[in-house]
Amino acid sequence: MKKGLLVIGALVLLAVILGGMYASARNEMVRKSETINAAWSQVDVVLQRRADLIPNLVETVKGFAAHEETVFGDIAKARAALLNARTP
Repeated sequence: MKKGLLVIGALVLLAVILGGMYASARNEMVRKSETINAAWSQVDVVLQRRADLIPNLVETVKGFAAHEETVFGDIAKARAALLNARTP
């Protein structure tokens, strides 16, 4: 009887240990999965912010395009005047 009780006790202890190991491993995997999901959410936020900034960049470039056109026109006129200049 003692031997049977000892075997049952050992099996119960083994089951408790294995159950604890399973629960610990499962919790660790869930924790890592949540960390990964949080990191991907951060990536999505950064990509969305980047996409939201593109229209601002386009408008800025359009605004400077007119200024750039006048500057290049002035440079072309100055270059032409320099090429046509004569020394006295």
